[in-house]
Amino acid sequence: METPRKQNRADDPGRQPKHWLYRAENLPKLWLLQILVLVLVLIPEFFVHHHPHFEADGFVLDASFGFYGWYGFLACAGMVAVAKVLGIFLKRKDTYYDE
Repeated sequence: METPRKQNRADDPGRQPKHWLYRAENLPKLWLLQILVLVLVLIPEFFVHHHPHFEADGFVLDASFGFYGWYGFLACAGMVAVAKVLGIFLKRKDTYYDE
């Protein structure tokens, strides 16, 4: 006697397929895309001469290699971290709409 096969997700009308960002076969493509964007952000650094904004005060961090790339990444990661912390304090109970 044969055991019943598992149906594919596409064959099952009650189950929707995963979003393309969550599929395992797309992970290498997403990593490649991320690395490509990083390289595209860093290429102009070889051709642009940066003028530090606060050079007179001795602060020349904004003229370092890849400043705008890593500063943007840290700012974005910081916003995500702050949003997570705010979510802890601002969330409502699961039964909020039942009351």
